Amino acid sequence: MTPNLFTQVPMYNSTLAEIEISYKPKYKASELPKVVTSGDAYDCLKDVFPGLDYREYFYILCLNRNNKVLGYCQISSGGLSGTLADVRMIMQTALKSNACSIVLSHNHPSGNLIPSEADKDLTKKIREAGKLLDIPVLDHIILTSESYFSFADEGLM
Repeated sequence: MTPNLFTQVPMYNSTLAEIEISYKPKYKASELPKVVTSGDAYDCLKDVFPGLDYREYFYILCLNRNNKVLGYCQISSGGLSGTLADVRMIMQTALKSNACSIVLSHNHPSGNLIPSEADKDLTKKIREAGKLLDIPVLDHIILTSESYFSFADEGLM
């Protein structure tokens, strides 16, 4: 006689990992900063980066429908000349925070504000993922300790 596999599966499987998704806002929506321009995004981001001249970091800003900043997230930290940003981690963070749009950012420790081809390719790849999930990428900001470069302002979005 063949055993019924459906009745032999335990009700709770202790070998399964629980997945917890959380977003814990600290402020009321009326108190959140609003991003209307690339300068607004730069103002939000410049104090978030742990060291603009030390190593390269990649952060995102998650925005609500009114372009208020729900929060920021460090996606990666790298070395002196690069960092890897995983598109899936970016979109996971945006989904987790219920973001309606995002702003990408990374710094160039060299002080060079010109985006590399890799920067342009990554931006395009993240924008395509955002289109699929209905989470627009509004801008990609490259920061240095003295200034910034906006993909949107330069027509690269």
